[in-house]
Amino acid sequence: MSEEEPRVSRNDSENRYEVYADGKLAGFAEFTPKDTETVFTHTEIGDEFGGRGLGKVLAKAALDDVVARGGVIVPVCPFIAGYLRKNEGYAEHVRWPGQH
Repeated sequence: MSEEEPRVSRNDSENRYEVYADGKLAGFAEFTPKDTETVFTHTEIGDEFGGRGLGKVLAKAALDDVVARGGVIVPVCPFIAGYLRKNEGYAEHVRWPGQH
């Protein structure tokens, strides 16, 4: 039996992006919408889904969605901030906390 590909969706009613693996909610990245900014505040992957790279899948899909919507990424969450530092292509879409 093969595992299905993880899928990420935006849940506006909960203000978060959710990653699903094996048909179950595996984790989420919470955000606060603020005009054109999407402020990422917290990211979490369930312990039973750890070590599968789902955090990276979630971060990439969430950040790509913000960019596609023409938004600005504000990485308050340490995981999202770390992902942005390690992955190129987002710099012009990021406002680091403390910058104006």
